[in-house]
Amino acid sequence: MKEIALEKDVDLLLVDSGDLHDGTGLSDGFPPGQVDGHASNEFLKQLPYDVMAIGNHELYIYNITLDMHQNFAPALNGRYLSSNVNLTIDNNSVPVGNRFAKFKTRKGRSVTALGVLFEFTGNDNNTTVQKIADMVKEQWFLDAIQDEPDLFLLTGHMPVARDNWPVVFDAIRAVHPTTPILILGGHTHIRDCLQLDGRSMSLESGRFMETIGWMSAKLDTSNSTQNITFSRRYLDANRITYEYHTKEQDASFDTPAGLSISEGLNDLAKQFDLGFQYGTAPQDYLLNRYLHLALMRNVTARTYNVTRVPYPSNNSLLSLFAEQASAIPVALAINNSRADIPSYYIVQAGSQRFDLFAGPFTKNDQLTASPFTNAFVFIPEVPLSVAMQVLPVLNGDTAITTARRRSFREDDLYASGEVEHRYRAWLEEMYRKYVDEQSVMRRTAGQDQDPSLGYVTQDACPGVGDDIPHTPFQVFPLPDNISSQPPKVSNDTLIDFVFSDFIQPDVLEALNGVQSDKTYTDADVSSYSPFLFNVVLGLYAQQAWN
Repeated sequence: MKEIALEKDVDLLLVDSGDLHDGTGLSDGFPPGQVDGHASNEFLKQLPYDVMAIGNHELYIYNITLDMHQNFAPALNGRYLSSNVNLTIDNNSVPVGNRFAKFKTRKGRSVTALGVLFEFTGNDNNTTVQKIADMVKEQWFLDAIQDEPDLFLLTGHMPVARDNWPVVFDAIRAVHPTTPILILGGHTHIRDCLQLDGRSMSLESGRFMETIGWMSAKLDTSNSTQNITFSRRYLDANRITYEYHTKEQDASFDTPAGLSISEGLNDLAKQFDLGFQYGTAPQDYLLNRYLHLALMRNVTARTYNVTRVPYPSNNSLLSLFAEQASAIPVALAINNSRADIPSYYIVQAGSQRFDLFAGPFTKNDQLTASPFTNAFVFIPEVPLSVAMQVLPVLNGDTAITTARRRSFREDDLYASGEVEHRYRAWLEEMYRKYVDEQSVMRRTAGQDQDPSLGYVTQDACPGVGDDIPHTPFQVFPLPDNISSQPPKVSNDTLIDFVFSDFIQPDVLEALNGVQSDKTYTDADVSSYSPFLFNVVLGLYAQQAWN
């Protein structure tokens, strides 16, 4: 694409909007003593990024943040941006990367770039995320935007809608009313686009690198006040897409640099032993979608037997993870002195990130399906009847949970980094609109074959955004949290109430709301098992799938 830009005599900038950790064995499968993502980031350093921004997944663990500061940010030569994110080193608070960057493109256009993170609250000790309303009052910010560039490039791990990009936008517009502003956002895992005025565009490009977001702008003179001509496309991230848009064939597509990176990634997989097999999964266990398979293989809805899996069900990954005689109960019973005491488990549904397929179940599969390092904690001697009242409160579907509390809980979850509820709401709305509108249009047009499965994006920007027409897939509602089946004991039996440390504050609040015999605090909570979430499926597979 850079070569094509040269031929067309235009500028092409490659931008990343955050999150380089969690979700693949190549980052998470590191041996003890190393740092998550350190090895895989060496390959990202080889790519021709013009600007990169920090994401919330760089902040859950201080050592990761420190590694990004010391070993990754320097490779971007001042263009790894963390405008409102600092870490503390030797009692000094410093930016993880750079607060802003100013540079010129190949064609001599001046760019002022910022990299902004949403107001994340789940960051580790000795890292800080500044509120954006405070950031735009900082002297460094005011100085950075004082001189007018040819364009402002705002990238960051923050959605283009329902968040604080307008705060940054308005602060710039107060100084430069007509300067082009390009915003590349992220975090909520959806495809989205909007224009805050006629001389700006805001684009969000989905999740997990399933989508490459394309934005183009036909820039005019700096003193113009006319609307700018923009375009945007959401490109499905697969080889066929890349070959089409680079006008290359399969035989000519690979470059020496690309082949070298592929070889290096395969070598890294061997170093991390990602092919280690825990067992053989007897069937597919799904998060009720085949989306990623569709994007990779271009399968059609009509020719492929699409499995739609509700929760709970025998094919649900969430059911496999949490229910009785499944992954959590089996794994946590290993070398546990409390295994004979009746127990009841509650964990967040968002802890599971990807489908698990029939066949060999490897270390890489485990880290892809369940990458998070949350711990299991517990409160002993809780009456079963009391523990079982907590889940409905957490999921907001009881009279105890007021409308205000439900709203606060969603905001609190979002601030801590949980976005699955927004992503799923987007999918549900997409499918509803398809059923209501698109099916009628297809019948009218006499179309006898549905497009391939994938996203059908309706955003606020003009024209069609999706690069390839797709048929949306049906999704089923999922709760925020899930539980095991209760043990077969009487309701007044005192049990071990086990839950994820990620939801500990909410569990304690709910527990104190459903009973008044005792006020539970953090002091009542202890570690239940040394095993973390990201090893549970492997431990279960070794027990059940061999």
